[in-house]
Amino acid sequence: MSTNKFELIRLYLLEEGYTIVEENKEDSLYIAEKPSAGIKNLMVDCEEPILVMEMPLFEFKTLTTEAFQKLLMKNREIVHGAFALNETGKKVIFCDTLQLEHLDQNEFVGTLNSLELLLGEFGEELIELSKL
Repeated sequence: MSTNKFELIRLYLLEEGYTIVEENKEDSLYIAEKPSAGIKNLMVDCEEPILVMEMPLFEFKTLTTEAFQKLLMKNREIVHGAFALNETGKKVIFCDTLQLEHLDQNEFVGTLNSLELLLGEFGEELIELSKL
């Protein structure tokens, strides 16, 4: 991982008003937050050749077809990124991947804005889904 790209991602986060809670240079990983936008525990992982951005949203109490159907339908409305499930299949996360080689700030910010929009516009629906 190029140190320059890792530092560039750090700069992008700070310029967008994010606080870096944790930084692991060895693993090229940041954990960031922006409480005013509802963003907490956003993992930004610089895994050459891609940048992986993930944030845990909620965990299902029970797994139902209805909940999965609603999530998949809502996926269609997300501008950048998508809902995904973790390894257990119970925790819903927001996830997006971007190419690092030619990544610019506009593309990076697009993912952050998409997550902020998702939480702002669909926050109540996500809370209801978490109760299913």
